This record gives sequence, structure tokens and C-alpha cells, in this order.
Amino acid sequence: RSMSVGRLATYASGRPHIVPVNFVVDGRTIVFRTAEGAKLSAARDAQVAFEIDDYDAASGYASSVVVTGRATEIAAADEFDGALGLPLFPWHCSPKGHFVRITPDGVTGRRFFAPYAGPDGFHSHRGRVAGR
Repeated sequence: RSMSVGRLATYASGRPHIVPVNFVVDGRTIVFRTAEGAKLSAARDAQVAFEIDDYDAASGYASSVVVTGRATEIAAADEFDGALGLPLFPWHCSPKGHFVRITPDGVTGRRFFAPYAGPDGFHSHRGRVAGR
């Protein structure tokens, strides 16, 4: 619940598509804002996947959570008004007048220790192979 950016995976026109979105958890659902366009079209009333990951360089632990479920555009006036009150602020300054809610039907996750990850969070075997 502490992360604010995830990756939305959709399937449209016979191809998978993954985009980063900022989001909030609202009850047991995930909500994000978007503009009219490919992302909204692909996610409107569709099965999607949503992934959030994190790496803590201080502890060496990494985690990943994948949510699968149905994405629906928030259209009902009362629900739209409620979404406007969520602490969800787009990074990009273009108008993002649509809200999408993902209702999960599956959640998987894992947390693992990655002691050889570098300060940027990327795992590298180079130092271990070279004996460093």
C-alpha cells in the first residue's frame, strides 16, 4: 500500500501492452486516472494485470505483487465524485478526466532477499563471477 506507481498490462489488437501508471488502493480495488486514448480503450471492461514492485537497498529485500482482474471505467456520477476525492494526482499535466477501477480476481506476490543487488536495485552477477 505504500507504492504509488505500478504497471498496467493490457492486451489489444493482438499484442500485449504495458504502461506505468500512478494509482491508489481504494478498499479492495486499484484506481488510476487516464486520458481518452489507447490505455483507456484497452482497459475499458477488460481483463488486465497490474504489477507493483519494490527494492529496499538498505535491507536487500525485493518484492513484487501481481493483481489480475477486470478493469472498468468509473462512470456513475456518485462513484466518479468519490474517485475525485481520492489522493490520486497524475504526474503528467495533460487532462486525465477518466478513472479506471481494477477489481481483483487474483493476487500473487513474493518477497525475496537479493543480497547482491547494487545500489540502483539491479541484480548483477558480474562482481561475483569476477571474484569481487
